[in-house]
Amino acid sequence: MNEYRKKKKFLEIPRYGGGKEEFRKFIAENLRYPKEALEAGVEGKVLVEYEIDDNGFVHNPRVLNGIGYGCDEEAVRVISLLRFKKVKNRGMRLRVTTKTNINFKLSATKLQYTITYKQEAKKPQVPEKPAKEKPVTYEYTIRL
Repeated sequence: MNEYRKKKKFLEIPRYGGGKEEFRKFIAENLRYPKEALEAGVEGKVLVEYEIDDNGFVHNPRVLNGIGYGCDEEAVRVISLLRFKKVKNRGMRLRVTTKTNINFKLSATKLQYTITYKQEAKKPQVPEKPAKEKPVTYEYTIRL
């Protein structure tokens, strides 16, 4: 007998290529801690809601629960960069609304940048002695 398995879901929803681990990796690689949040030592979660169309593009990202100090804007920026797998749903176009938490956590060891300047004493430039040039002479002959 030939058995046909029915799909469990009527409509497929867009998924991120590579799964949850790749999704987290993408966010971690592209997330930049805002300068204001670093200076203030702000940590927390930003909840972002957004729509994904059938082509995998993100639309209308908005912050539902933010922490401020530039973290909300950064979370929206990173979510806008996401691209999901394209889905085909029997010719039906759809938009899926989903939510994602973006974690802002300072590392245990704060990054410290040290800039050192090293000044080397330059040897004074001694102008090279030009090769002795032949003296320029002029000769005039006057005939009367």
